[in-house]
Amino acid sequence: MTIHWCGTGLSAIPGLRRLIENGREVCVWNRTVEKAREAVGDLTDNIRAFDMAALSDAVQAGDLVVSMLPGDLHVPLAKLCLENKAHFASSSYIAPEMKALDEAFKEADLCSINEVGLDPGIDHLMAHWLVADYRVSDAFDAENELSFISYCGGIPKIANDFRYKFSWSPLGVLKALRSPSKSMKDFKEFDVARPWDAISSYEAPLSAAESFEVYPNRDSLPFMADYRFDAAWKVKNFVRGTLRLNGWTEAWSDVFREVETLEGAAGDARLKEMSDGFWNAHSYDEGEPDRVVMCVALKAEKAGHTTYHKTYVMDAWGDEKGTAMGRLVSIPLSMAVEAVLDGEIAPGVSPAPHSPELIARFMTKIDELAQHLGVVDHTTA
Repeated sequence: MTIHWCGTGLSAIPGLRRLIENGREVCVWNRTVEKAREAVGDLTDNIRAFDMAALSDAVQAGDLVVSMLPGDLHVPLAKLCLENKAHFASSSYIAPEMKALDEAFKEADLCSINEVGLDPGIDHLMAHWLVADYRVSDAFDAENELSFISYCGGIPKIANDFRYKFSWSPLGVLKALRSPSKSMKDFKEFDVARPWDAISSYEAPLSAAESFEVYPNRDSLPFMADYRFDAAWKVKNFVRGTLRLNGWTEAWSDVFREVETLEGAAGDARLKEMSDGFWNAHSYDEGEPDRVVMCVALKAEKAGHTTYHKTYVMDAWGDEKGTAMGRLVSIPLSMAVEAVLDGEIAPGVSPAPHSPELIARFMTKIDELAQHLGVVDHTTA
């Protein structure tokens, strides 16, 4: 069984190297062969120029294709996998077009695993752990009122005036600023047209308490079912969102004002121009440490009293071995690839695993990757 790893950007390298070092049969595909050689040429010479036709010719039944390429290629690659009776994996969100392939993957006894990087990915594992822990706790009561939050952000370890640094193309960040979000707030659906309309402050229970700016991201509501919330549970608040350094809203105010005016093809062209400018001005310097903060919390209340409240917290930063973002995106993905090939993931289109055994294995590894990882119990603190 060959792993066809497509894409060798910065966030792909640690997981790719791990698979090769673990003795897996890996063929590396990248649009620029020379860049792939710089990244993993010391480990393998099985490196090819990415091309859909060439990849299709190379993929055999039982192989697995990993996409670390732009999101618009995930579904075409997944369809290529179906045609070749191969598995598929990515760290990206499951698009509706990918979800539509679920039955086809099941019928073919194949896996398409996605949302198994950092965010989405590690946050899913934390959420599954918290819900399972709550279910077996003395505090569990179907009548409790529940509040769930999940915040993650890639932020500079050394703060700058812009309150942000880019570890890959800024275009995705800029496009996300134009996206609406849905979440639950005070038992009601909370719809926000633009992130800056719902900025709030959050104090993260890190080893030293630290406050951040946070805002809802995408549509949080489907994740209640994904996280095994019972339909009858009384959900007061439920939000998956983005975390930024304090001062980010003010530093980006001019960006917000312009993004709000952009429309159509001309708007897309301006976004690309802004992206290029931001990459030149605000990308990480060689050796400059990045930082990732993730907080996932579940709180249960009964008659106005908190009966359960735990936060799964992670704080990680770049070091001499590489960026926090790179290892936290690609190493969980590489573990999911191994789990698929070892028959531990059910057929079909799925996000990060929810089985206790796999969560324990993944989180044990993530504990090695982060400088701080732990569960804070606020009811006993």
